[in-house]
Amino acid sequence: MKSKLRLLVVVLLLLGFFFRFVNIDKKFYWYDEAFTSLRISGYTQTEVLHEISSGQLLAAKDLMKYQRLNATKDFGDTVKSLAIEEPQLPPLYFLAVKCWAKLFGDSPAAIRSFSVWMSLLAFPGLYWLCRELFAPPEVAWIAVGLLAVSPLHVLYAQEARPYSLWQALILLSCASLLRALRLQNKLSWSIYAVANILGFYTHLFSLLVALGHGFYIAGTPGFTSNKKLVSYSIAIAVSLLAFLPWMEILLVNKSAASGATSWASLGSQRLSLVKNWAGNIGRVFFDLGLTSHARSVYLIGLVAATLSLLTIVGYAVYFLCSETNKQVWLFVLTVMAVTALAVMLPDVILGGIRSTKARYLFPTYLGMQIAVAYLLATKITALGVPSWKRQMWKVLTVVLLTGGVLSNAVSSQAETWWTKEWGRENPEIARRIDRAPKPLLVSDISEVSLGNILSMSHLLEPKVRLQLVLLDPEARRRAQLFDRPTIPNIPSGFSDVFVCGRSQKFSAKLAKMQNLKIELLSEQKTETLWLGKLVKK
Repeated sequence: MKSKLRLLVVVLLLLGFFFRFVNIDKKFYWYDEAFTSLRISGYTQTEVLHEISSGQLLAAKDLMKYQRLNATKDFGDTVKSLAIEEPQLPPLYFLAVKCWAKLFGDSPAAIRSFSVWMSLLAFPGLYWLCRELFAPPEVAWIAVGLLAVSPLHVLYAQEARPYSLWQALILLSCASLLRALRLQNKLSWSIYAVANILGFYTHLFSLLVALGHGFYIAGTPGFTSNKKLVSYSIAIAVSLLAFLPWMEILLVNKSAASGATSWASLGSQRLSLVKNWAGNIGRVFFDLGLTSHARSVYLIGLVAATLSLLTIVGYAVYFLCSETNKQVWLFVLTVMAVTALAVMLPDVILGGIRSTKARYLFPTYLGMQIAVAYLLATKITALGVPSWKRQMWKVLTVVLLTGGVLSNAVSSQAETWWTKEWGRENPEIARRIDRAPKPLLVSDISEVSLGNILSMSHLLEPKVRLQLVLLDPEARRRAQLFDRPTIPNIPSGFSDVFVCGRSQKFSAKLAKMQNLKIELLSEQKTETLWLGKLVKK
């Protein structure tokens, strides 16, 4: 049994390795990833807007200046750009990927490959954590197998963002805490402190993971009245002290952080929140990319699959709590619950959509996978039960793993997926523009956003020219543009003049100024970009 299980997990690891690397050069390089490249280039958003939004003709390659390493910008410029414009993003990932780019190149595939390699570190991290929690090695093996082919984790492993590194550090922090509590020596507590520091400088929500550890210590009998609590307190104090410089930056520039995350305060109905939470839990195990716009027959199957997965996860958590001692189940529950409650409750009480973004709930999903792994491992190795029951749980294990493999097989061939939230229409817009013999794209960055413009620059052919303006007064002030904004004059010599935006205000003014009209080439929908073309009346 053990040899077969290990062989299965080896196969799953190989599949997970394959799916993480396959087609990373063909996936759509979306808004957030374009900002990753902007940060490692060392330029600030203000500098870019100041240089490109005066209406001059630009080629897509001109925008690549802000998506590539620059000899005049060093690591300090990357840190400065984050501190000024996005202090909610600690700098460790961006500095690490900048080093990576210096060694392996700064193309989208090269930048993403850093995330892929970081995601592989989660395998030994999860194995270590499960061995600290559970005596049977089968739990660790099944947990690693589930993680290897988890559609959610594979998708984020291919993102040029900090989430894969954060996932690995979450597991390192959790496993090193349990080791420190077990061995109670200076080296083990030092490793835990270092893991926390690395986590804090990768993602702010690592603070919630550390807080969950505190609740675990406080709630475990025997931990609060001895030197284990003192050792934990010292390790956390050292970690927070090391993170103090960035905390100060965050407090000083909190208005920039609030502006960069203003999207999280968008209104959402509570039923919509629940649907998103349930859907994201399902995507940990199964994801064919279906949305609410899919055909009814597919939606029925999706709802059934999601409810089944929620039932399995719920029962797994119950089984964990009923079959293990408090030191085990309390640890898993605090890892899951603290982050979940801290992210979800503000959305429920105050309104917002942050909790609908799966990337913020990695600790919760990892805890769920550990619970499911414990359930499956216990059931398929149980002694003194009818063989048909063990076979039933083996079948369920195979179904879960197969669902992950099939999901990855589908998503690996897709150009874009639900994780790429903004600008998913960019590839189609770029293809329409590229088909023209000598095209010009005119756009107001205030409508399209800089991230989408930089993202589209990776898709447009060299023949395409862009004419960009920034008309919003507040955006111009932030970009330090103090002259009066004007609608640009369209130069002659282009076969087609395209206009891209979120509304038709700019295009209407542009068409009126040129005595032309706008022909819509794509359907306009809420929160998406549309494409039009200037034509004669």
